[in-house]
Amino acid sequence: MQEHDARTFRGAAIPTAIVGAIAMAVALALQGVPGLVGAAIGTALVIAFFAVSFVVVSWAGRHGPHLMFPAALASYVLKIVLLGVALALLRDVGGFDRVAFGATAIAGALVWVGAHMRAMATDRRPIIEDEWDTDETETTPTAPAGRRP
Repeated sequence: MQEHDARTFRGAAIPTAIVGAIAMAVALALQGVPGLVGAAIGTALVIAFFAVSFVVVSWAGRHGPHLMFPAALASYVLKIVLLGVALALLRDVGGFDRVAFGATAIAGALVWVGAHMRAMATDRRPIIEDEWDTDETETTPTAPAGRRP
């Protein structure tokens, strides 16, 4: 992961972890240990969900900009399927508060998206990089094929 990618990732992950810690404390106070466990699972799920996309798209960007969209789409579809399977498996599991889990997951996702937007908006890296070569030998017009200048 490049430095600007890591900076953007930290700009989203740290606020999400802070909100998750606050949610865990509130859930512990209101629901006890099951609330704490539910909030912890919700926080971990949100951070893992968004981190996977971030790492995959960053990796694809290093190998070629044309790979970024397919990588993002493939990782999103895979994550949604795995999220559905995880939620189906957690349906019958006891020991954690589902309300704390859901509220923390929703709050974490909103904070991640907002913090990521802020990190991207305040990034000083140009989004569009100029690929034009300023070498004069490359920019001189050439004669059409088969003709001499």
